[in-house]
Amino acid sequence: MKVSKSPWILHYDGSSCNGCDIEVLASMMPHFDVERFGVINTGNPKHADILLLTGSINAQTAPVVRQLYKQMPDPKVVMACGICACDGGIFKDCYNVLGGADKFIPVDVYVPGCAVRPEALIEGVKKAIVILDEKKEKMKIAMKQGYCTVDYGRLAVHTTADDYDAQGQSDAEMTEETEETVTEENAQ
Repeated sequence: MKVSKSPWILHYDGSSCNGCDIEVLASMMPHFDVERFGVINTGNPKHADILLLTGSINAQTAPVVRQLYKQMPDPKVVMACGICACDGGIFKDCYNVLGGADKFIPVDVYVPGCAVRPEALIEGVKKAIVILDEKKEKMKIAMKQGYCTVDYGRLAVHTTADDYDAQGQSDAEMTEETEETVTEENAQ
């Protein structure tokens, strides 16, 4: 497997029994050694390429998961690890559980299991790396074609001609008012 860049993982536990968390840590230890793929665990979302979620999502963790996702730079990949992160698991009927991670942010890789095995986590990370490389290539192509813009209102990156709308983009067109402001600043 060819890895173009060493991906950094941000691990967040929604609300779980900690079984999956133990397996995530086990996959990073020397016996399973996911670091052989260049994977590094980080605590800063601004440095992370992959968001690895364990546990189901409740009302307290949903805004945190959304915030972590928004703080991560594009391109990014989200992994839902363990059956609780995939769909709520055995806790999905509990009063405080809202569901799996895909109800709040887009999930790219699902790794089911209770608790998820380190071997399955490593396979999931390998798939996430492939998806990350595909997203990077798509962004490179879009930037060359001039379609890559950032919509700060939705924190989304537009990468194709289909989802690129110059009228809806505040940073994609210069209005007369903006031109006047720029001219005045340059005159001073």
